[in-house]
Amino acid sequence: MKDVRIFGKPGCWALWSLMALLGAAILTGCGTAPNSGQAGASRPDLVTDSDETSARKRARIRVELAMGYLEQGKTTIALDEVKLALVADPDFADAYSLRGLIYMRLNELALAQDSFLKALAVQPRDPNILHNLGWLRCQQARYPEALADFSLALSNPNYGERAKTYMAQGLCQIRAGLRRDAEQSLLKSYEYDAANPVTGYNLANLLFQNTDFARAQFYIRRLNNSQWSNAESLWLGIKVEQQMADRVAMLQLATQLEKRFPQSKEASAYRRGAFDE
Repeated sequence: MKDVRIFGKPGCWALWSLMALLGAAILTGCGTAPNSGQAGASRPDLVTDSDETSARKRARIRVELAMGYLEQGKTTIALDEVKLALVADPDFADAYSLRGLIYMRLNELALAQDSFLKALAVQPRDPNILHNLGWLRCQQARYPEALADFSLALSNPNYGERAKTYMAQGLCQIRAGLRRDAEQSLLKSYEYDAANPVTGYNLANLLFQNTDFARAQFYIRRLNNSQWSNAESLWLGIKVEQQMADRVAMLQLATQLEKRFPQSKEASAYRRGAFDE
């Protein structure tokens, strides 16, 4: 969908947005006892080396290796490591959850869903797993189920990745046509993490499309003044400044766009004067 800019240019937002949407806190069980993510559950003692079985330790090491390979783009090797982790410990929720992420990377969505559901069977109501399942269902346009997953994840008072889930919820609501709800979700995400360029861009873009140009200007200026600016954000900034009749700011952004990204489609659109693109 044209107005949902989740991933940026290679080498700019791609890795950042992947980690922001799915990568954070993949290992949901490390450092806590099983099911510690359940809402209302008492907080157990931290798991130490003496509590961890030899099978779980072997599985955990395999999962950590798999995460490293996945971050390097070695998806098949990562999947092999996860398979070995599950051979060592078939009840390791983290392994099933990471396997789901790997299958999502491979666009095997049915297999990804099966993995997330197995992870939830081992560790019910875990907010990180629910987040990933919700994002998967959003990719499948199963919006009511996806939003229910996000809501359940956010209902856990001990959940520490609220910025990530509010961002994903907002992006999903945009896809579902729930633009007013999406604005509120993205604003909540921004409150928790104002430095996230994916949240900042999509919030500014949504406000721009709603002709709320003054507020869009605030968010897109903050992004374009950061290290995360790219051709998409500069082009959106140019269009916002044009609407706000700030020609000086518009030309400053245009100069950056032409200098840094001269071959981009955004620079081409600017040279054509195609401000409606």
